[in-house]
Amino acid sequence: MKLNRAVREEICRIAETAGYLWQKGWAECNGGNISLNLTAKAKERIRQAPAMADPVPLAGQVKVLNNQLFYITGAGTRMRDVARAPLDNACIIRILQEGKAYEIIAGQNIKPTSELSSHLAIHQFMQHSGHPGRVVLHTHPTDLIALTHCPPFLDAAHLSRTLWSMIPETRVLVPKGVGIVPYTLTGTQALAQATIGQLQNHDIILWEKHGVLAIGEDILTCFDAIDALSKSAQIYLNARIAGHEPQGLSDEQLDELAAAFGIKAVADLRPAGDC
Repeated sequence: MKLNRAVREEICRIAETAGYLWQKGWAECNGGNISLNLTAKAKERIRQAPAMADPVPLAGQVKVLNNQLFYITGAGTRMRDVARAPLDNACIIRILQEGKAYEIIAGQNIKPTSELSSHLAIHQFMQHSGHPGRVVLHTHPTDLIALTHCPPFLDAAHLSRTLWSMIPETRVLVPKGVGIVPYTLTGTQALAQATIGQLQNHDIILWEKHGVLAIGEDILTCFDAIDALSKSAQIYLNARIAGHEPQGLSDEQLDELAAAFGIKAVADLRPAGDC
């Protein structure tokens, strides 16, 4: 299938980011997955392209996404290969039957990631809630996963406050802080729903002992936010290795940053009932 320029540019950014994930060591073997809503970028001939195989039922209905197109990295594919050949290691799917099934219109020999249900449920949540995001990025940063093995960091408020305080950029790039989803079996509707619950208040979620998920308008914006969190985690862990509990920025210093960049103060960020 010949793709129009706007779609090609979007997929090139996916390939660029996949390379960064591999270089960072966040994508061991076939770890991680990416999805991108292409509907607004695809020309009519692509939106109406014939299916390459029979429809496949979805685990959960995503009625809001009916007739929309998504680029989805493939099951078992490696980010280093997505970086090298993004159209050979992913597929483009169209949602149909009122959100009960999908069909592949590009990438005939590739099946979507096993996290497809989570991705589509999250895309539906974004559209239903008015969130401008079109991208879902899931990856495995070693340092952030390590923190989820430490019970104090399973409290979202404590984790966010700690990571914000390590370096000013994190406070600015991740203004909503980080949500936490307790360990849940990968690829399940339960994981998707738990993640959506946390996305009510956050754009980045840590899956306990598993990885990170970010949503956003652009794949590189998602990457940058996770990269900042990873740097903060490294600073924290390196200070601990040196034998010290890092002092971090004070609440006053964090609120000064918030005021300068027009984001909420630390005291205003914990919604009622948040963990």
